[in-house]
Amino acid sequence: MNILQINSSARRLHDGQGSVSTLLANEVVAGLLARDPGAKATVHDLAANPLPPMDEATLGALFTPGEQRSTDQQARVALNDSLIGELQAADVVVLAAPMINFGVSSQLKNWIDAVARAGVTFRYGANGPEGLVTGKKVIVVTTRGGVHRGQPTDNVVPYLKVTLGFLGMTDVDFIYAEGLNMGPEATAQGLAAARTDIAAVLG
Repeated sequence: MNILQINSSARRLHDGQGSVSTLLANEVVAGLLARDPGAKATVHDLAANPLPPMDEATLGALFTPGEQRSTDQQARVALNDSLIGELQAADVVVLAAPMINFGVSSQLKNWIDAVARAGVTFRYGANGPEGLVTGKKVIVVTTRGGVHRGQPTDNVVPYLKVTLGFLGMTDVDFIYAEGLNMGPEATAQGLAAARTDIAAVLG
């Protein structure tokens, strides 16, 4: 089993302090590895090694024929190609997705923009768009300072359901850690609820 873990917090995790989404995603992956000792995990910490945004230079590189790309353009496309290859090779994808201003982090958006490529991870056919990244299990750990689950303020879950589904990933479980900025008791309850969800997802 190949596991791909994407930590998309703006904060790193140091000695158990910092990014709660990374902390919980690490626990998910540790559980997966314990269940399957032969599994391999690829981890991207986008706080430590952020990805470049989808800008004009990137679009220019992607839309330039391969044989005509400059050295810089080749390097830019090669980065996205490597991220797509990791996604295609994964059996399980673990996304650490903190809520930032009611949406996903810019770090996660940059990763999504890197792997969403027409003709490679999705295509348009006679019946509309078709996701090409199929057969994956996705586990999303989403952390929030407040309580937003099932509320109009939660743009993270609807966005990820649509985006992942568009790419062909429809087997998605969400793990919620909420109320993390609402005091020690709420934080403890939020973490406990998330760990209960993790145990259920891992079976």
